[in-house]
Amino acid sequence: MIELALTVSAASLLVGLAAAYALRAAPTVWLQLAGLAFLSVSVPLAAVLLSGWVMFHMGADLKILIVAAGSASAAVIASLVLARSIARSIRRVGASSERLAGGDLSARAPVGGATEIARLARSFNTMAASIEQLFDARRELVAWASHDLRTPIASMQAMVEALEDGLAEPVDYLPALREQVRTLSLLVEDLFELARIDAGALTLELQNVQVSSFVESTLRLLAPEATTRGVELIADVEDEASATVAPDKIERVLFNLVTNALRHTPSDGSIAVHARTVGDEVLVQVADTGEGLAPGTAGRMFERFWRADRARSSPGTGLGLAIARGIVEAHGGRIWAENRPQGGAQVSFTLPAALA
Repeated sequence: MIELALTVSAASLLVGLAAAYALRAAPTVWLQLAGLAFLSVSVPLAAVLLSGWVMFHMGADLKILIVAAGSASAAVIASLVLARSIARSIRRVGASSERLAGGDLSARAPVGGATEIARLARSFNTMAASIEQLFDARRELVAWASHDLRTPIASMQAMVEALEDGLAEPVDYLPALREQVRTLSLLVEDLFELARIDAGALTLELQNVQVSSFVESTLRLLAPEATTRGVELIADVEDEASATVAPDKIERVLFNLVTNALRHTPSDGSIAVHARTVGDEVLVQVADTGEGLAPGTAGRMFERFWRADRARSSPGTGLGLAIARGIVEAHGGRIWAENRPQGGAQVSFTLPAALA
């Protein structure tokens, strides 16, 4: 009879272990814990029923104790196995977070296990990727800003030293010094604007305005430069189009976009600004007849300090399009760039249409 009791006890233990390993494959932690609770109840209950049968047929208390102890041990071991599996998955995510906190921005958590833990790992990886991208952008910002600040400062220093040594007259360098100061002022102003955008501190004094008003004023400001370059500026604005915007900010967006288009449009070319109401938005498009966008440019041209030419010989701070994106998104709009089927590039952005 002792052999029978040991057999039943061992069988209960094996059933518990098999059920524990089966529970590890459950897709969610909730199902694993629910299965564990069911296992903890069902195995002892089965043991009690079996113990009653043994007691009825054998009248041996020792046999009952052995069967009950075996079934209880099975439930305990099953719980420990399952808890160890869950804890191991959580520790893997914890180890990745410690690596990230220690400065390893490439740390990623393995995605696997129960649904909740896999979701946690994916969320962690998304956060880690965003942090890595943020740090990369900060490093790039510091590098490009240092470059763009160093160049005019070095030029100004050289001119000042030449004046101090009597190698030139002040009147010879005044125009160049004024231009370098203007370059520095524009860069500092753009950096402050980006800082306000990043901090969410951009002040928008919203008004219902006719789109034609800021389109015409922007093209009027850029008309002399366009004439010098031999580029025609065209306004194609729907008469009824009006938007709820901060006019000065949107004028800056449009100014930056048209200025960028002027740099890439050859003589005898044209730049057209189209605007029309589409549903509850106003769609504004700046289309040029230039060389168009190179592969990969559309996805990067709104990045800070990015220029299509690696030599960085083009004028400007390289922040105009990044500022344009920040201002448009602060208004709740979208901005994107694409090549035109008939040639040239087109930058489009949306603004909230004015309520009637």
